[in-house]
Amino acid sequence: MKKTFKYILSGIIATTLLQSCKKDFLNLSPETELASENSLQSETEVTLYLNNLYSRYIKGHFDTWGDAKLNPTITGGSHLIAGDFMTDNMVKYGNIHSILDQTYTTPTSGTEVGWVWEDLRSIHYFLENYKNALPSVGNDSKKLDKYVGEALFFKSWDYYRKLMLFGDVPWYNATLNIDSEDLYKARDKRTLVADSLMSTINQSIVKLEGVTGRADGRINQNMALFLKARIALFEGSFRTYHSELQLKSTATPFLEACVDACEKIISSGKYELYKTGTNPYWKLFTFKNNPESDQNKEAILARVYDGVKVGHATQRYWQQNNSISGARPAGGATRNLVEEYLCIDGRPIYLSGSEGNYTANPLFKGYDGLWTEMENRDPRLKQTINYPGENRSIYNVNNDLTSITENGITYPRLSYNVGGGSSITGYLAIKHWMGDKKEHDATTSGQQTAIEFRYGEVLLMLAEAKAILGTLTQADLDRTINALRERAGFNFATYPNSRLQLANIAPDPRLDGINAQLLDYEVSPILREIRRERRVEMVLEDRRYEDLIRWKAGKFLTIPYRGMKFNSEKQKLYDGSHLQKPIIALKEQLDKDVFVDGEGFIIAYPRSPNIVQGKGLWADYRYYWPIPLFELSLDGSQLKQNPGWLGE
Repeated sequence: MKKTFKYILSGIIATTLLQSCKKDFLNLSPETELASENSLQSETEVTLYLNNLYSRYIKGHFDTWGDAKLNPTITGGSHLIAGDFMTDNMVKYGNIHSILDQTYTTPTSGTEVGWVWEDLRSIHYFLENYKNALPSVGNDSKKLDKYVGEALFFKSWDYYRKLMLFGDVPWYNATLNIDSEDLYKARDKRTLVADSLMSTINQSIVKLEGVTGRADGRINQNMALFLKARIALFEGSFRTYHSELQLKSTATPFLEACVDACEKIISSGKYELYKTGTNPYWKLFTFKNNPESDQNKEAILARVYDGVKVGHATQRYWQQNNSISGARPAGGATRNLVEEYLCIDGRPIYLSGSEGNYTANPLFKGYDGLWTEMENRDPRLKQTINYPGENRSIYNVNNDLTSITENGITYPRLSYNVGGGSSITGYLAIKHWMGDKKEHDATTSGQQTAIEFRYGEVLLMLAEAKAILGTLTQADLDRTINALRERAGFNFATYPNSRLQLANIAPDPRLDGINAQLLDYEVSPILREIRRERRVEMVLEDRRYEDLIRWKAGKFLTIPYRGMKFNSEKQKLYDGSHLQKPIIALKEQLDKDVFVDGEGFIIAYPRSPNIVQGKGLWADYRYYWPIPLFELSLDGSQLKQNPGWLGE
């Protein structure tokens, strides 16, 4: 059987993209794929060719109905939102994804797990043929360098994801024909892949020297520096914590590279945290225009939509998740996530003691009221999860008003039986929700901007890399973690301890206990706080899964999936007698719609196969995804399966 499916010669470039000279390249729809041997004869053709790569890699909120997946995520729609549904941050409607209860089986095809190579071949073809355009630019190769930088950027992004998913992968530097021996080559070692990846992104940065532009424009040098930082932090931390690789001694150069890239982005002076208006953290994710026009200097790379050529249905999905009838994507945050948020004094909800016998922070109001656990907390909690009486709960898309007087309070659905409108856990997400009738009614022509790279993550990457290296200072904390907390709404004057200080880090018996039980290495107090900050700042941005992988923290997925406490006060609220404003709460019955544990907390996935009392499963082989069986079965293939998967 010939391995013809991986590298297929494709058709010619479409010449209809006359609008491609505009700046909003991320608003373009994908056209045809590869050029013929006689193409790439001009700078225009070079530009048109590369345009095809933008929507392939910069997924954003996808487009139209958004049913596509950024494999191997679990839910159709925006990967920024859906990615967290396969982590300990969010619970989705229905049964748990099979990868999380260990019923997932090795797939036959590559698309299901991201073992795809066609886009890489497109990139290699470009790198081998772009010089055809030299005569059109007076044989000045410098004029084509920025396009080479773009291609190398996308190659780096592609291989980064493959490294994250599979570990060892074949490294290719050229297009291959159907008779090329390298089509059958074995996977290259992680060390070679990572070194080659760093070399590639460094070349991209060099080729993009001096290239700047809008967050929704063509790839520029700061975008490449950001990608370098993300790659370097992933690999440096992976080698640090995955002791089985015996590569910890080689982690330092990657972590230093992350620091260097972050510092260069910061020193450019181009970016800053978005701080405009009330609740700027929530507002950051609700724009519809290009970031520059909204004076949003936090976005480094964003995908915009004009609603005519390209649009999406993310806001319609997200709004309907709060309706009575509902539609996907349904789900809500976990109690585990909610407990990670600090109180407004900068200390955790529990100050001492052990599980079952904690001493609570006096500011923490506990679980026995109506969402009282969300009060006196990190301001990002109410800008991420809806507190009843605010935002989504008092918004009505029919009158486009956010008002208790006009609409009353609609409490979240809790039933695991409800297909679309249920939060499942009682913690309904507000991040990415806009409360915008026009955007909702646009259906598949939505224009909500998707931010893929942002300055806030640069600050988090810098702090974490320096903490692992042991070079973190108080000044570093003030310009990174404390800058994020200040933007979120912490009051350092009223609560001085809410400013993270190296010399005064509060203990967290709950989180320290989890780390000690589930990790095979010690987490220092400062790293614990940086990881906490990363989790609450980047929730619902598709970062958590990769973080768990690189931290060797897969066992966190075994922490029982729980929702809010269905206490007597909430049972009365949901008894079926509150169906009209000012209080709207549909009936939810114990042991029918809602199942609870011995303490009264909602059990997620109550009838999911292999999940007992909402407790997830984990095995270390799942740090890598499987190689598709079809690839292994090809005549002459030297590929070997990742350990633990079928076909090993």
